[in-house]
Amino acid sequence: MKIYFIRHTSVAVPKGVCYGQTDVPLNASFEEEARTVKERLEGIFPEAVFSSPLSRCARLACFCGFNNAVQDERLKELNFGAWEGKRWDEIDMSVWATDWINPPAPNGESFTGMYERVASFLYELKEKTYDTVFVFTHGGVINCARVYFGQRDLNSAFEGMPQYGEIIDVDLPRQLKGFPTHP
Repeated sequence: MKIYFIRHTSVAVPKGVCYGQTDVPLNASFEEEARTVKERLEGIFPEAVFSSPLSRCARLACFCGFNNAVQDERLKELNFGAWEGKRWDEIDMSVWATDWINPPAPNGESFTGMYERVASFLYELKEKTYDTVFVFTHGGVINCARVYFGQRDLNSAFEGMPQYGEIIDVDLPRQLKGFPTHP
């Protein structure tokens, strides 16, 4: 199965602001960026299309012609809890000073929690007989998938965050056994 992970286009959020699961608006350049994504997907015919329910992903899926994309909560970005909407340089990140993988953000979720929900989605997807799938989602989700597929280890999961509108294709091997919960 070939999975095309499509990151949403750029957002209208000031640089340096944490927004995770906050449903933020897209930049005024959305149509131009989305048109580029749509053109790069032309000629690829998915049998299934999934999307994060956050509008920045769902809107891109619709623009690309997939109004019926199945929205799945597991495809949301990391829930940064109390940090959402704040500037990164104003956040006390001491909770992540020695371990950013296991402890959750205050009133939010841990990277491990996000990884496990993404892994759950991929494990279920593996059971399907699709040849081609589109997933409109977020950079953090795509990087969790990279860990799941062994392309990255957990400690380097956020090196090389996908660009806005970037498309990353991965082959999901049918012989993948088990449910790799903790990376």
